[in-house]
Amino acid sequence: MIIGQNREAVIDNIRCAAESGDFYRKVEMGDPVLTDEQSNSITDRYLASRKTVAFRLKSFVARQMANLVTFWVNRDTEIVGLENMPSLPDGAIITSNHFSPVENTVIRHLVKQYGQKRLNIVSQVTNLAMPGVIGFLMNYADVIPLSVSPHYMQRDFISVLSELLGRGEPVLIYPEQEMWFNYRKPRPPKRGAYHFAAKLNAPVVSCFVEMVDLDDNDTDRFKKVKYILHVLGVLYSDPNKSVRDNSIALAERDYQLKKAAYEQAYGKPLGYDFEREDIAGWLGDMPEVQ
Repeated sequence: MIIGQNREAVIDNIRCAAESGDFYRKVEMGDPVLTDEQSNSITDRYLASRKTVAFRLKSFVARQMANLVTFWVNRDTEIVGLENMPSLPDGAIITSNHFSPVENTVIRHLVKQYGQKRLNIVSQVTNLAMPGVIGFLMNYADVIPLSVSPHYMQRDFISVLSELLGRGEPVLIYPEQEMWFNYRKPRPPKRGAYHFAAKLNAPVVSCFVEMVDLDDNDTDRFKKVKYILHVLGVLYSDPNKSVRDNSIALAERDYQLKKAAYEQAYGKPLGYDFEREDIAGWLGDMPEVQ
């Protein structure tokens, strides 16, 4: 499922970022750019409305829409490694690689196997400024906005996260931060997800999504792809370590699990020299070096 324009330019951005080791660079074209005031307005509106009747009704509708998309996208999705997570821990943070606007449906598909009706998703505040149906889903389909505002992150965001985890709900956080379209390789994680896990004493469910090229074309430039979700294990903080030390240790353990999953799935060591096969389904030529 190809979503977005200028895929060739995005792929060139990915190549440049990967080869320079800038793994958190924004590579998409035309994403909304917000001022601090606009970002604050979105998070303020979210905090003020999230418990209102109108918000909950819209969230119910958005959740049903997301469930339909989940069913359609994951008709052929495989889940392996369920033995690594016999039951979904209450109030868990789930981490996965970030490569598509719809790959969160793979994790939604997973939590449904355990009877969970909701998957909360942490997403950049700019995504809540998108127009149309995507914007509606971003605002109401159990999305928690992530902001650069220290005040919001240190007080409001952590409070919402604590509330949801305390209710036993799973929360998906992408440690890679930016979406890299159809990029197969796991990137070194940022520490935020693991800081929240350690601070709130929440387990981390490590996941990795493998992408397999299919025979049929999606467009003249891309083949269709199939998802295989690998459940890699559940990670816990060490009560004898500080929040900072735990966050560093959790991040490293999670990355090593994803690295091993990549190497087993694709049969080669993980390295960041760009290859055409790094982009799942891509039929184009290698971008020229500028």
